[in-house]
Amino acid sequence: MGKPIIFHIDVNSAYLSWEATYRLQQGDPLDLRTVPSVVGGDPLTRHGIVLAKSILAKEYGIKTGETLYSALSKCPDLIIAKPNYLLFRQCSKALGDILREYSPLIQQFSVDEYFLDFTSMDLLFGDPLAIAYQIKDRVKKELGFTVNIGISTNKLLAKMASELQKPDKVHTLFPEEIPEKMWPLPIGELFMVGRATTRKLLSRNIKTIGELAHTDPRLLKAILKSYGLLIWNYAHGIENSPVRPGGRVEVKGMGNSTTLSFDVDNRKEAHLVLLSLVETVSARLRHSQYFTRLVSISFRTNEFLSYSHQRKLSQATDCTNEIWEIACRLFDELWKGQPLRHLGVRVSELCQNDFLQLSLFAKDYEKERKVDQAIDGIRERFGSQAIMRSSYLHSGLKSMTGGVIAEEEYPTMTSLL
Repeated sequence: MGKPIIFHIDVNSAYLSWEATYRLQQGDPLDLRTVPSVVGGDPLTRHGIVLAKSILAKEYGIKTGETLYSALSKCPDLIIAKPNYLLFRQCSKALGDILREYSPLIQQFSVDEYFLDFTSMDLLFGDPLAIAYQIKDRVKKELGFTVNIGISTNKLLAKMASELQKPDKVHTLFPEEIPEKMWPLPIGELFMVGRATTRKLLSRNIKTIGELAHTDPRLLKAILKSYGLLIWNYAHGIENSPVRPGGRVEVKGMGNSTTLSFDVDNRKEAHLVLLSLVETVSARLRHSQYFTRLVSISFRTNEFLSYSHQRKLSQATDCTNEIWEIACRLFDELWKGQPLRHLGVRVSELCQNDFLQLSLFAKDYEKERKVDQAIDGIRERFGSQAIMRSSYLHSGLKSMTGGVIAEEEYPTMTSLL
């Protein structure tokens, strides 16, 4: 086997790019990427946070994670697009399908990031750099959005390379290029160095990745414990985790919650809100090929008092109705009639869905699971609002709430990428 060659493929402003591409394909003359625009929250109520922003929006000082109210105060003409999570998953899958044509070793790191192991594949495809440009150009031509591709000998350096300059670029960052390309970067640019760590390092006059690399590792260990040794290794480009085929990572749980613009003060309405949350959570379960063995609900009153309740299941499930029925029972046991402003549903203790142990004494949900799968297929093809339950007609409530692909579904890399 030759020298390891790893690609890191990162979609540029993923949510915004995917939404802009979709609108252009539907005949919209305006490209959201060319105007001050954001994806996030509700354009009508203007509640929520910024999930992604255009380059022009960034010039107004708009940041990912800030409220739409704050963003609009900086740019009153800001265009707000509601997030379409089913579309985002479809775009992510389409990107993965292209990448699998170049290597069997593909790992999905987040909804908009993939690692590709190209080691020895040059014998089949040719020069890795030329292939990276080919992939980049194919994605732009066939899917309509742009990506950055970083190339190196390990996942850490490949990821750092893809961040060097955006958008629509290919960069290399091989070990011999570290002093020139990586060490001059600000310390906060190093993977796994967050704001709190940045402040600690800056207070000790460690301003760049190069200065971190040349700091005595014993000092870093004294300041940051074992984490200090980890980032010292990263500053030297030392990392050796493999690209995990299939992109399957251990998921601890999935959840959705919603903050309402009005008080929920009756049981029927609360159950409908719970159902809208369960619809998205259970769809994500099935999409990720998991069952759940623990369901929990939470709510917050209009006086900001928080409550939660959970139950372990006798048999694992991914059925929407079964999870909803459990969530409603948990809610009814906990709720004392207080006006509510926030509700959440969470599933955890997940297991693979390739085997299901049935119980002789439990209700059989097999027919309903088949209905769920059919509905998932319709929504993936025609959109999340293509089919909905009649109970939401004239209710003023959304039939599906939430749906953000949480960080927990693609856990942050700790000591290994």
